Amino acid sequence: MADAVVDTVSSVPVAVVGAGPAGLMLAHRLGRAGIDAIVVDTRTRREIETTQRAGILEADAARDLVETGVSDRILREGHEHEGTVLRFGGRPHRIPFKELVGESVWLYPQTDVFIDLADARERDGGTVHFGVGDTEVLDVTTGAPRVRYTAPDGSRHEIRARYVVGADGSRSMCRNLVPEDRRVRYGKEYPYAWFGILAEAPVSAPELVYAHSEHGFALISQRSESVQRMYFQCSPDESVDAWSDDRVWETLQARVAGEDGFRLNEGPITDKTVLRFRSFVQEPMRWGSLVLAGDAAHTVPPTGARGLNLALHDVKVLAELLLRALGGAGDAALDDYQPRALQRVWRAQNFSHWMTQLLHTAPGGSPFDLRRQLGELDNAVGTRSGRTYLAEQYTGWPASSRG
Repeated sequence: MADAVVDTVSSVPVAVVGAGPAGLMLAHRLGRAGIDAIVVDTRTRREIETTQRAGILEADAARDLVETGVSDRILREGHEHEGTVLRFGGRPHRIPFKELVGESVWLYPQTDVFIDLADARERDGGTVHFGVGDTEVLDVTTGAPRVRYTAPDGSRHEIRARYVVGADGSRSMCRNLVPEDRRVRYGKEYPYAWFGILAEAPVSAPELVYAHSEHGFALISQRSESVQRMYFQCSPDESVDAWSDDRVWETLQARVAGEDGFRLNEGPITDKTVLRFRSFVQEPMRWGSLVLAGDAAHTVPPTGARGLNLALHDVKVLAELLLRALGGAGDAALDDYQPRALQRVWRAQNFSHWMTQLLHTAPGGSPFDLRRQLGELDNAVGTRSGRTYLAEQYTGWPASSRG
């Protein structure tokens, strides 16, 4: 379809494929600097904003939403968490982020980050086309790449740009444009998944609770004062139909039970899903005039709450470098993108993998494996250096090491 007739042709410095938080935040940052970008996405806006996604934002990411003029809603409706709790051996162990590293995190769903960004693009007159089809990215090895797509009304359009950014998520089409013999993909599949629920119930704990037990892992998170998000470890091929509400609550209660008598507040379950996860990184993150950002280039297990933060960090770096490239420095300005992004990506991969193996029960694990795991947990919470390491990683690393 590369040579098919199109109905309109638009020219902008940057075309962005993918209107999730990464793509919209990049367009927002560029727009603030006077650089036009057109964003396209196969999903409708309603499809994206009604997909429930949890979210923990690093303090820097939360500040960026406010300071770049996206929205201050996070300050009004988000929840600042100055620590988190690891439960194991039937007891809670709090990691005080603020006390240890002077930072906190914000509980603010990714869905709300998207809504804020989409509203900001609309408010600022940015161009975002939702619900498009037949998207093609062409000529990425030249200095004049093109994006073609079909609008919801059936008309065909072309965007001519200097750079194309692939921010089209974990099922990215853009990353496949890097030739197979020129790309390297690193990955790890995990032998377990998360069974996630939304429940209409009061908050069970003021901060997130990561629970390890001989029965498996559980995470007690929040959505609002009256709706809670919770997960427990399950098999990747688990069927949600096999789980009644009573069975779900029985499983969750068993995994957080302890000598302190802690129990979850129960209520009607409104959503059930099985979330598979893996670790993935593709290199290079740039090919000609194409640059990858966010989940299109890398994904992490959700245990360490790094995914959204990595995507926002990618585009923070990328916006700065695109401004240099478009300002006269040319392609050479983008040479810094991959090393700066990947330093943080691989740190996050390490932390996410560490948290995942620390808290989950491996299938077929022996009594020795369980005891050794408890020893590792004790090291993590029982020493100041262990607590500080966890706090630094979870909140986004000290300012001196941030890229």
